[in-house]
Amino acid sequence: MSINGFDKAQPASPSDLSAVSVNASQPIGVILDVSGSGSQIAFDPQRLNECSQDRDPSVALSGQVGSQVKIRVGNSWLLASVRNQKQDQRNGGGILSAVDFLGEGDEERLTGRIHSFRRGVTGYPIPGALVYPATSADLKQIYASDGRSSIQIGNVYPTKDIRAGLYTDALLGKHFALLGSTGTGKSTSAALILHRICDSAPEGHVILIDPHGEYSAAFRNNGIILDVTNLQMPYWLMNFEEHCEMFLTSSGNERQQDADILSRCLLQARSKNRLAEQMGKITVDAPIPYLLSDLSNILQNEMGKLDKATNSAPYMRVKAKLDELKGDPRYQFMFSGMLVGDTMAEFIAKIFRLPARGKPISIIDVSGVPSEITSTVVAVLSRLVFDFAVWGREEKTRPILLVCEEAHRYVPNEKNADGSSVGKILSRIAKEGRKYGISLGLITQRPSDLAEGVLSQCGTIISMRLNNDRDQAFVKAAMPEGARGFLDSIPALRNRECIICGEGVAIPIRVSFDDLEEHKRPASEDPSFSELWNGSGGEEDMVYRTVQRWRAGGR
Repeated sequence: MSINGFDKAQPASPSDLSAVSVNASQPIGVILDVSGSGSQIAFDPQRLNECSQDRDPSVALSGQVGSQVKIRVGNSWLLASVRNQKQDQRNGGGILSAVDFLGEGDEERLTGRIHSFRRGVTGYPIPGALVYPATSADLKQIYASDGRSSIQIGNVYPTKDIRAGLYTDALLGKHFALLGSTGTGKSTSAALILHRICDSAPEGHVILIDPHGEYSAAFRNNGIILDVTNLQMPYWLMNFEEHCEMFLTSSGNERQQDADILSRCLLQARSKNRLAEQMGKITVDAPIPYLLSDLSNILQNEMGKLDKATNSAPYMRVKAKLDELKGDPRYQFMFSGMLVGDTMAEFIAKIFRLPARGKPISIIDVSGVPSEITSTVVAVLSRLVFDFAVWGREEKTRPILLVCEEAHRYVPNEKNADGSSVGKILSRIAKEGRKYGISLGLITQRPSDLAEGVLSQCGTIISMRLNNDRDQAFVKAAMPEGARGFLDSIPALRNRECIICGEGVAIPIRVSFDDLEEHKRPASEDPSFSELWNGSGGEEDMVYRTVQRWRAGGR
């Protein structure tokens, strides 16, 4: 991915580093004990009250849960996040807090401010060390301390002017997950992040699997929209496992019999193509075109042989399903007779945006795909991304970002797993994709229904409000130790606010997302019952048009 368009993080300007207030220069607490990842602090309630009146919002929030404080260690400042608060009954009503260490920065000798901030801790404080508020100037230096390419997505809470950036290479290079309950602004936030990426990298390669048809409106100007009317995905691109999901209806021992028959007949059908003759020996998985009529005739011939190992029932089952797929108009986007030609290179170039020509994102709208084959269609598209990256290693690397909306549908946890091919390929991309230049973005409102191994592979987690206890616990288990103080605020986040932690940010942060222009928003707004139920007109025509589309199987 070209990085020329991405922003470079800028150091804070001198005007940002205005004179430190009296509150910021005075300690607010003292270290009581120290452990490897955090410590316990005793705060002075009077000092916290004094700080709460400060004009600097960062100083005003000092000591509160989720706020940052700093501790001097030699010539460095150690930054920590406040995890909790409780009253100290033994020492006259003081406040005890557990804090998590985030990282450290060097001290500027003249001003005492922080610079060259880095994650991790090399020098620990000792019990009795003084604790100071972290100012907005400090935080601005911390968030702007890295020169890596980034995209700006909002403001760091509680400030109004410190921009929150995501390091692009780290975000995409190690996968990311966007989590949030329905109604928290998840789709709009996903659109915002993808718009920022596309605006900064007009020659990028992004594929978004859209199960509800929400994103078509958002990316009409800088992407291509592919649905059942224009996707034209050739059926012969499927490998054998995907053919089995599409063609086999039996289970148990019968399914194995049917699979053996399909494997033998499919290999014969592929072998009839001139490409197969040029290549010599081929496998049943090879993406070589074949005619559905050839497969049907081969099944018929095999069924008529006297030396076949089984009766005719397995052949009849497979042939009946094949005839059904050929005749059903809902499947024409995949099983049309027009898709027999060798269009693999053109199809991949169209889907992967090679070249992008200023439209770097493909929206694959699968809302019109029959529900029984949706997961297979997503499996084919995902596997094409992976196989293309594997076989293209000798070429100049073209990283591809694959974004999966409603990811828990496709990579469910063990309890809900059905052994489908889409779960296997997305799990493989999560584990191995970054070696081949594939980035995976998972968007879901039910992280607890997502495969745990897949979420743990996501280097950056963007969590919006989660209302379910199981989801909250699941995300807390997946997040790094230093973000625990932030995680407690997940149920209290407002709409379009999030907690971001992991590789994509310098330290865990709480972010208020930017507003997105109307024409860039997905069509995911909830209907207004009070408004729509108080007006009337045109219902008969609306019902008629809907029934027509329903019968035609189109949208």
